[in-house]
Amino acid sequence: MNDEYKVHSPEKMMFIINPQAKNGYCLKVWKKVEQELKEKNISYSAVRTEYRGHAGELAEFYAKKAGGQRLYLIAVGGDGTVHEVMNGSARHQNVTVGFIPGGSGNDFSRGFGIPEGLAESLNAIIKGNSVKADLGMIRHIDGKETYFINNMGAGFDALISRKVNSSKIKGILNQLSLGKFIYALFLVKELFTYKCFDLEIVIDGKKHLFKSAWFITISNQPFYGGGMKISPDANPFDGILNVTVVHNISRIKLLFVFVSVFKGKHIRFKEVAVLQGQNIGILSSHPIPAHADGEVLDSIPNSVSVCPKGLPIILGNV
Repeated sequence: MNDEYKVHSPEKMMFIINPQAKNGYCLKVWKKVEQELKEKNISYSAVRTEYRGHAGELAEFYAKKAGGQRLYLIAVGGDGTVHEVMNGSARHQNVTVGFIPGGSGNDFSRGFGIPEGLAESLNAIIKGNSVKADLGMIRHIDGKETYFINNMGAGFDALISRKVNSSKIKGILNQLSLGKFIYALFLVKELFTYKCFDLEIVIDGKKHLFKSAWFITISNQPFYGGGMKISPDANPFDGILNVTVVHNISRIKLLFVFVSVFKGKHIRFKEVAVLQGQNIGILSSHPIPAHADGEVLDSIPNSVSVCPKGLPIILGNV
């Protein structure tokens, strides 16, 4: 065994692979990863997910099975896979989470500086260097809790996420390497029928009211929706969550907001409110869809709070 890898390789390394990510492309990524691990004589275990939510179940199972010993859980897939693995790991201090990009969005990679190249991302995993990142925690009206690592949203963007995740067109566009355009496609489709809502949010005790809100996004890092820079100043290591609310804007002007969001220029619009805080209460005039890391939430969020340094994650630059 190469001495470098013998010194740095995590003793217990479990890969959780989502074979459905990016319409099956993730399996090709995993085969390359597996080949590299074998060539370097790196000890590892691997398991594939079989259904939505399975990655989270597997993460929690192996976290408990480790009996408090350090465990490296490596998600191989997209943002949804990371979201599930992170939710299964968040309550276990012995778990460090890593990521091999194999999905269509990969906003986690963008926001946390995970290397895009397979060799670079795998080398980072093998070395096992980690840093503790903030998490967001959603408390639902029904008492449940959900963690997010990238962002959560409620309103129009959550509706788009729901439509995208259930669409057969997503797979077709992924095959053509055009997956990120599906968000724009459904945005235009739903734009003229969406019903806005009145929004009340309380940030660290201070109340904010917004009429005719389109959506609210609470961010731990800048990116969502496959590269949209929704919160340019968000930092997953500062102990603060960044809030973006788009409100009281015409449907046509909203298109210009979304065109500018890829470079983070949307915050210049007066209809885009930018706030930040640690504890955020949410109340809308009628029930609205919500998502966490692009994954549809089954119940409405009641409040959101930051968990400073809540999860050790492997980065490529530490």
